[in-house]
Amino acid sequence: MQLPDIPNNHALAMLIITMLALYLFRREDIPLETSSLAVIALLSLIFAVFPFEQNGIHLEPASLFFGFGHEALVTVCALMIIGQGLVRTGALEPIGRSLSRLWKISPTLSLLLTLLVAGALSAFVNNTPIVVLLLPILSAVAIRTKTDSTGMLLPMGLATLVGGMTTTIGTSTNLLVVSVATDLGLPRFGIFDFALPALIAASIALVYLWLVAPKLLPKRTPSLNDTSPRLFSAYLNINEDSEANGKSIAEIIKLTDGQLRINFIQRSPDNRNIIPLPDTVLIAGDKLQVKDYPDQLKEFEAVLGATLFSGLNKVDEDHPLLADKQVLAELVVIGSSGLVGKTLKQVNFVNRFGLSVIALHREGKAMEIGRSKIGNVVIKAGDVLLIQGEEEQLLELKAKRGLLIIDGAAQLPQTKKAPIVLTVLLSVILLAAFGVLPIEISAVCGVLVLLITKCLNWHDASSALSSQVILIVAASLALGSAMMQTGGAEYIAQVFVVSASGLPPGGVLAALMLLLAIMTNIVSNNAAAVIGTPIAISVATQLNVPVEPFILAVLFGANLSYATPMAYKTNLLVMNAGGYQFSDFMRVGIPLIIIMWVTLSFLLSWLYL
Repeated sequence: MQLPDIPNNHALAMLIITMLALYLFRREDIPLETSSLAVIALLSLIFAVFPFEQNGIHLEPASLFFGFGHEALVTVCALMIIGQGLVRTGALEPIGRSLSRLWKISPTLSLLLTLLVAGALSAFVNNTPIVVLLLPILSAVAIRTKTDSTGMLLPMGLATLVGGMTTTIGTSTNLLVVSVATDLGLPRFGIFDFALPALIAASIALVYLWLVAPKLLPKRTPSLNDTSPRLFSAYLNINEDSEANGKSIAEIIKLTDGQLRINFIQRSPDNRNIIPLPDTVLIAGDKLQVKDYPDQLKEFEAVLGATLFSGLNKVDEDHPLLADKQVLAELVVIGSSGLVGKTLKQVNFVNRFGLSVIALHREGKAMEIGRSKIGNVVIKAGDVLLIQGEEEQLLELKAKRGLLIIDGAAQLPQTKKAPIVLTVLLSVILLAAFGVLPIEISAVCGVLVLLITKCLNWHDASSALSSQVILIVAASLALGSAMMQTGGAEYIAQVFVVSASGLPPGGVLAALMLLLAIMTNIVSNNAAAVIGTPIAISVATQLNVPVEPFILAVLFGANLSYATPMAYKTNLLVMNAGGYQFSDFMRVGIPLIIIMWVTLSFLLSWLYL
């Protein structure tokens, strides 16, 4: 077969923009929101300056903004808010508590049950709340039983991705593919219409994650690798012969190369506290209240010629530094935390929460920055802050919205409104499953019920929404529509069919799924899915075979985001919590992709072709 003729100029432009979009979505130095907005702006500008008309139909540039009001995006946002309700009210706490108790009885069976629960819940709820629920529980189990968490966390995270592809509402990717296919004239998939092949493949995947995956993973050390305090409160006593005597605060900070940070000055004879202003002059008898690492404190003592005290005792071999009730914990930054895109100084973290930030871990590794500079680093989703404070302060922090704390404790929030959230979620699913209401309407009504019953407030609802998801969905829908209307999708489909001309329809289907699986581990899975859907329809039309299995090939392929940490946001959460490396995802994820690809390709060919 010969390659098809070159398409029209607009179609060529769409192909170029598609490649540009996939490149921009992959760039880590450009915010995904900016890349998505750039794609939308560029598309609308092209069709405004160079109008496109085919068969008497004019493509209106304004129609490219329809993604912002698309039912798929409305549904995604509504389900994210309901998921936030599950987290805020602790509706899943009984499940977490039961799993925690079971781990003490039989770890092997407990891992299987954890994977099953994670997968089952993710079929109906965005998997981020599920990972947020299970990460502290599994980390607490590992700490308390002194076992390795490596074989628990990554299989659990991948199990949520496997479970999420079994229903139309399991992931935003599923909703997008189904909605785009409906927009293009295909019958709408019901919630459980493709559950059979997905469940068969998921069952095989869970067995792999249970029995094989833990054995493939080398032992990793989480960023929270011990529970001993790192920072110590102490007093630097200024003596008559101290270097600091008679000097200003600014001068002694300069002596320590800017490392000394003074909380307050205690001045005799009435021991009143003085604010350490830069021009405050120190006198003999002053006590500087400081908090830092032991070696730093001893360095300050030597440089300033001061005497270091802990409580009433001078610090020496008989009276070492003590941190009293101070404990360590990890704070995993998730999208609804209010920290993403800001620095710790901007959110006034230390004063707001009364906790010290010791280290910042990103992509599984501690960043090479001094503690004094952590406050100026822009926080990203998936970052882990190693924090220290009193247990009461950590408990207060756990009650804050959108914060995931891992500290070896399995205490989870729960309110009396938890049953309302569970009832709402069940109602949303059942109303859509039985065709009483479309999922977008039942989900929006569910959000309204949560707001009326005060299970959530508008702050909770807005914090649950992700600007990244909203803009990537809108940009992907606009790009997919432009690709279809200009003929760009049809051209790619023709090239694909020619390239796979020696294969039977089932082979072409498998090749399409593999292509999407590769793309979803490199670029945004939503973008890959929406761009792939019109191509799948064109491929099936040219082969004169049923369209449904090719749509499902795109849907399943775009969900196989197992092999890289950046393929899905929960992969980053798991990576940081478990101290995993990039290679660990490839070691476990690539065999899982192959298992799912082979199984689903066979099932789709057998059931549909």
